[in-house]
Amino acid sequence: MRTTVLACVCAAALLTAACSAGGPAPETPGLVARDTTMTTVKPAHQDLSNQVSLTGKVALDPVFGVPAPADGQVRYLDVKQPDATPATATPVANVWANGKATRVDVPAGSTFSGRLVDDKSTVTAGMPVASAKYAGYGIVADLDGSQAYRIASAPGTVQAQIKDGPGPFQCTVLGTIAALPAGTPAPPSPTTAAQPPKEQQPSNIPAPPGPSTQQQQSDPTGLRLVCTPPAGVKMINGVTATLQVVTAIAQNVLTLPVEAVAGSQGSGKVDVVVDGRRQTKDVTLGLTDGKVVEIKTGLTGDETVAVPGPNLPQPQQQAGGPTR
Repeated sequence: MRTTVLACVCAAALLTAACSAGGPAPETPGLVARDTTMTTVKPAHQDLSNQVSLTGKVALDPVFGVPAPADGQVRYLDVKQPDATPATATPVANVWANGKATRVDVPAGSTFSGRLVDDKSTVTAGMPVASAKYAGYGIVADLDGSQAYRIASAPGTVQAQIKDGPGPFQCTVLGTIAALPAGTPAPPSPTTAAQPPKEQQPSNIPAPPGPSTQQQQSDPTGLRLVCTPPAGVKMINGVTATLQVVTAIAQNVLTLPVEAVAGSQGSGKVDVVVDGRRQTKDVTLGLTDGKVVEIKTGLTGDETVAVPGPNLPQPQQQAGGPTR
């Protein structure tokens, strides 16, 4: 009996030794802990430009908007239909403020197409108040809202490339970047549009041109940018073109990859790695080209920054639902 028990004990000991000889059993791999830093990057100095790429088409006689040059009340002039393409600017309205008039001109090479707001309306600087038609070829690019906000305040320079054609070349922006309502022709009856809102009228304001002829009203347009090529560039109506709009340029600025930054529109957050742990810092953002973003303030350039950037906290909700 003792022999049998001893044999069982030895067998169990040998089995335990055999199992432990190969080391511990492998564990099933799991996910890394949340916010574990997988990659880091150092801020770098470089030149940076804010660019927007647009797709457009060559168009014949494109319509564009002429903006108000100042805040005030618009008073339209009675514009005579020209016999030929104007070689000089055409005055089409005055914007009055505090007894002073600022003239609204359709640029040379274009003709007046219609009024975009009612006469005597209060307008703000940059608001399109007249539509004009360019005589010749232009490039028209349709925009979405985000593109429009990035380039509306400062279109900067525009480079154009015609698909399978000429380019790149400078393209001159016409008018304002906006969607235009239908342009209303000037009424045929005599007008007092050139008169100021108040009784006084400065002597340097030009008198209205002679009687107008009936004009065709311009059609409404979508949100668009219109630009014209230099003389000598061969254009074909309807051909696809690409526009590269540069709105701003900064030289030797501190930058980070966009993946390392949370936030936009001037303010953001980054995670700085110190002794293996993340510390979230506020930063002020500047230009971006879609790959890197300018860091104006918040970092010195010596930090090690985690990629990806921090997760912005979600707004807290009460257990009972939204507050009333």
